[in-house]
Parts: sequence; structure tokens; C-alpha cells
Amino acid sequence: MDVQLTWRNGLDSSEAAEVMALLEKTEQADGVAPVGEHVILRLKAHRDVIHQIEPVQADVRSEHFVVRDAGSVLIGYAHLDTEHEKDAGQLVAELAVHPDHRRKGAGARLVEALLDRAELSPEPASDLGRLRIWSHGEHVGAVRLAERYGFSRPRELWRMGRALAEPELPEVATAEGVRIRAFRPSRDEAAVVEVNHRAFSWHPEQGGMTEQELRAKEREEWFDPAGFFLAVTRADELLGFHWTKVHPGGVGEVYVVGVDPDAQGGGLGRSLTVAGLRHLRDTGCRQVMLYVEGDNAPAIRVYQRLGFEKWDTDVQFGR
Repeated sequence: MDVQLTWRNGLDSSEAAEVMALLEKTEQADGVAPVGEHVILRLKAHRDVIHQIEPVQADVRSEHFVVRDAGSVLIGYAHLDTEHEKDAGQLVAELAVHPDHRRKGAGARLVEALLDRAELSPEPASDLGRLRIWSHGEHVGAVRLAERYGFSRPRELWRMGRALAEPELPEVATAEGVRIRAFRPSRDEAAVVEVNHRAFSWHPEQGGMTEQELRAKEREEWFDPAGFFLAVTRADELLGFHWTKVHPGGVGEVYVVGVDPDAQGGGLGRSLTVAGLRHLRDTGCRQVMLYVEGDNAPAIRVYQRLGFEKWDTDVQFGR
């Protein structure tokens, strides 16, 4: 198939809209979004054109690879996250190919372009930790490409879920002097970011959340402060939080549970999780899901005791 691949350091409004439409079409066909939430947020984030040479959506952490057919129709897209290239030498990519144009070479062109950008050979080789490519839902096409180009599987992210009607949820229990209250916009951001950083200092994505990124998510349609639970002391010092999310169709999500390391080990994370689950049930959600690292056995056991089962897997392929 005659296709053309181009690289972008920013997308104008028209091309960004094309990419969003392609991602939506791919999600409808596969039942899982082809890119993570942070990619969508970056695509939505228009910068002030006064501060740019060209009226494009430019993000210094993002690069874009666009594949079009002979008629200039968008059939493939890859987002490359360069945020950790300087400090860790790592690039992280996510890609999508239009369902009607698969197995015609577009996916291979994108992978080869990403390998070239990472200065890696298309030939199978050992994992240098230089390039990571996500496959959300472990798509069969992504597995074939990973095998073809010799990628390893350094990371798996489990999606777990359960019904909210049964089994019955336990009561919320907190230690003496600890209470759970709702998040207060414009007042609690700094404390949440600080605890989040301490709780997830080891995590390649979550640990780096900034106040600006938190406030950007507060502007999303799904954001609801009533579903954002904070565990605090009598002096209102933050110990931990559970941020819930409701997806279209009414599926709830244990979006983030973070507990300050100094407050861990006493069951606070479980209490916060239960508070969020009861909230999601009481607001009409029938199912709830969450993401957990596939090698985090202690967390998986906690969620299994709360009735969660593994639904599917996101795989990060590496070279």
C-alpha cells in the first residue's frame, strides 16, 4: 500500500481533530483506547498562538508520527513521549492504525519510524531500555509487530474489575483521629501533589504529576470533587487520597489511591478504596475497574480480597 509517513513536533487544530477521530474509531473497534489519558490531554491542550511561530498544538514532551494513504486520509498515528529522554534516555510511544487499514503496512511503518527515532536497528536485538511501546489490551496486531521487531515485555499493567452489587462492600473504618472528606478545588491541590509524589516516587508516570496537570484534569467533564476522597488528621494534614472516575456508560474507576509512606501499613489505603467503591455504587455505577502493575503482588492481593478479578492486560514492549 502506498502510504506517507511524516513527523510533527506539534499538530494544528485540524490535524489534531483527525487524530482524535482516528483514536475514537480505533477504540470503538477494539473495545479499548489505543492511547493513555495523558496523550488525549496533550492533544486537547491548545497553547496560545501568540507564543508560537506557527498555530500548532506544540508540547515539548510530545512528538507525532502521522501516516496517510495516497488520498491523504489519516490511517495511522503514533504519539512519542520524550519527557524522560534527557534524564533516563527513554522514549515511550503509543500508536493506532485505522481498523479498515490494518495489515497493510501502516503499523510497521510507524514502528520502524519509532525505532529510527530511538536510533535502534529494525533487526531484532536485546532490550536496551531505549524505546517502550504500549499495547493497550495486548492487541494481537501489536503482539505480531513486537515479535517481528524483537521487542521484549518489560512491563505489564493489569486491568482488574468487579461488580458493585456483589460481593457486599465492607464498611469504611478509619483509625482514631483520621477522617475522610471530599477534595476542595483551589485549596487541596498542593497537598495532593505532595502526597502523590511521595507515594509514587517509584512510578514512571504517576509520580511526576504537577499542580498544573491536576488542575487540567479538574477541567475535564468527568471530574467530580465529591468522588475525590481525602484522608486527613484532626489538623487537616493529608495522609492519603482516593480519586475515583466515572467513564461513559457508567463504569467506575479506582483512578488513583495514594497514601503517604509515613501513613502506610495501617489499612488506610483499603479504607480509602472502600470509601470510593461505596460512592461509585451509590451514584449508580454497576461495575468498577482499576489498573495495577502486574508485578505488584501485594496490591493485587488487596484488590482480590475486595472482590476484583483480572480483566485484561496492557503490555509495554521494549527495545
